[in-house]
Amino acid sequence: MLPNNTQADIQADASVVNAPIATRRKLLTSLIAGGGAMVLAACGGGGDGTPDSVADRWRKRNNGGASSSTPASSATPASSASAAAPASAATTTPASSTSAAADNTAGTIAASSFGVKADGKTNDRAALQAAIDGSVGQILLISGQVRIDTTGLTLRSNSHIRFASGASIKLLAHNADIYQMIRIVDVSNVVVENAYLDGSKELNSASGGEHGMGFTIMGATNVTLTAPTTINTWGDGIYINDSQTKKGVPTYNLRVDNHKADGCRRQGVSIISGDTITFNSPTWQNINGTAPACGLDFEPNDNSAVFKNITINSPTTANCKGGGINVWFGSLPGPISKTVTIAITNHVDTTSPGGSFAVQGLSLDGYIVNGQISSSNPKWKYPLIVEQWDNAGPTINVTNPTIATS
Repeated sequence: MLPNNTQADIQADASVVNAPIATRRKLLTSLIAGGGAMVLAACGGGGDGTPDSVADRWRKRNNGGASSSTPASSATPASSASAAAPASAATTTPASSTSAAADNTAGTIAASSFGVKADGKTNDRAALQAAIDGSVGQILLISGQVRIDTTGLTLRSNSHIRFASGASIKLLAHNADIYQMIRIVDVSNVVVENAYLDGSKELNSASGGEHGMGFTIMGATNVTLTAPTTINTWGDGIYINDSQTKKGVPTYNLRVDNHKADGCRRQGVSIISGDTITFNSPTWQNINGTAPACGLDFEPNDNSAVFKNITINSPTTANCKGGGINVWFGSLPGPISKTVTIAITNHVDTTSPGGSFAVQGLSLDGYIVNGQISSSNPKWKYPLIVEQWDNAGPTINVTNPTIATS
């Protein structure tokens, strides 16, 4: 289970999210002019040694302790980087970009045949779970406006779920700071097409917490999400971590195409541990409500975490309170040596008040964490932030950055 936060945590989260970023900005020196690539090994080092809590490390980092920041070099504009998407309000209508595929009913079984009413008011959770269980090995077609409670839905190995054009799953009114709308946990060979998940944060009477997820993916193998939309979740749009039952077994071979997260409280995506994870052309925007409030956050819980073959292609982050993409490795060092490979290409962030890209929190203390974290052809509003990063850790390689001037 994901941990609960104390009331002190909740209050600290609120203060962090609402705190101005001017102090951190003062740590940045002016951009170093130049072309080509710049490999960064941050000054300083030294970590806070915090336990596995997303909120804890933000309190530590913002409430004292020396840190240092190193900006990325500026370079010639990256012609392949596109303009940032508008940070629109999180009241998006269900996507229809894959409507041709979604409306093809050949070889499918309709969720309605299991009693799913999809009338926008009935709690269809039990009926839809029965449909999922009864359609393994087939394509389950979800149509209409499905409503479920916070018990959520569990996919099985060989599940294939397709949302018809305009279909959605939305939470009914609730009082819950922990939920998973769709769980993909310790299963294999799962496909979900054109999902539209609405966490209904406006209908949640909870006063705090951060663990209400759209998709929770833990220890799963061979998973493909095509054009998923996750809006208004209490926590993350997508949460990715190790197996729930087998220590140290990461999610493996996950591909997510055209993910859109809008209006989530904690993150668009959290990657806690994963091997061979690919996101293609995601948009993570309007993330705000509880720390860290990033578009994408890489954050291990402990030394068992894996960050291997992680590829993020052409992400757009916009209006994320805590920053566009963040890497925090404070809990990664330990007896198991680690090699990290994270590659980000064509990242665009010109509107996130918390910064565009930050790498933070690594203190090796005699342990080994090596490898590389790279960002190529980014277009950012703010330069790279590197804070509390051990020189002997993974290199940070930024190539051809463009810093937007307006």
